[in-house]
Amino acid sequence: MSLSTKRGSKGTRLQCKRTEKQSAICLQQVNVDPSDDEAVEKANGKRTAAQQDLDSKPAVKKKRKQPTECFLSQPEEKQETTVKTKRRKKKKISDILEKSAPKPGVPADLQNLLTQHFGENRSVIEIEELKLSDSCFLPANDLTHSFSSYLKEICPKWAKLRKSHKEKKSVVMLVICSSALRSLELIKSMTAFKGDCRVLKLFAKHIKIKEQMNMLEKGVFHIGVGTPGRVKALVEQDGLCLNSTKYIILDWNWRDQKLRRMMDIPEIKKETIDLLETSIIKLCREGSVKLGLF
Repeated sequence: MSLSTKRGSKGTRLQCKRTEKQSAICLQQVNVDPSDDEAVEKANGKRTAAQQDLDSKPAVKKKRKQPTECFLSQPEEKQETTVKTKRRKKKKISDILEKSAPKPGVPADLQNLLTQHFGENRSVIEIEELKLSDSCFLPANDLTHSFSSYLKEICPKWAKLRKSHKEKKSVVMLVICSSALRSLELIKSMTAFKGDCRVLKLFAKHIKIKEQMNMLEKGVFHIGVGTPGRVKALVEQDGLCLNSTKYIILDWNWRDQKLRRMMDIPEIKKETIDLLETSIIKLCREGSVKLGLF
């Protein structure tokens, strides 16, 4: 036999086996016993008829969806002339003060400071009550005086006031500055003025408030030098009485290492304004206290 006849016989055998398997599967699906010849013939007949019906029906073609057009959005062209915005550095107080020439403080500076601080939260009448007349102020420092020479100028009768002062829990002169170190500097620099009078340190560094209250109760002091926060606390706790005080000096013009003045430091500024509002302004308006800016 030739190779082509062998391949043909093999192909027919495979087809016969496939048809036998398909018929057996169909008989199983319709629950027909393969030993029953009549039932098998009927099932095969039904199968051939169904196959012819399927072949006679035209094949239904599925409608293909027409492709929809899609448009890609092109990014907008950025203008070439756009300039990157640089972050502005916040100006520090020291940067501003470096460029500005030092000017001596005057009473109008204190008045403007109080107006700016209370302008948003107070009425016009309340702000007027905080204003002080020129008669309430001592001559201001013109930046030519040392501390001792300035005190001699504003208080020429100091020796007489010092001898007549014998009240406890009070001082004749109160000096308010920004820090404890500055307080010590001012105490040293007033040696030529104070003489043998007693000076009390009124700041919080290494000194408890109870110790200062005990010292004021037991002894007589003529000058008190300290920070506004501690002075305010002593006044509120009745440790220090300002009724016999004649002079209150604000260390207005001095600058620290960062070129900040007393009123340029937010905490010191707030404490000083609170002390002025609660105690000092009232005494100045009554005429018992004179206010100086050194």
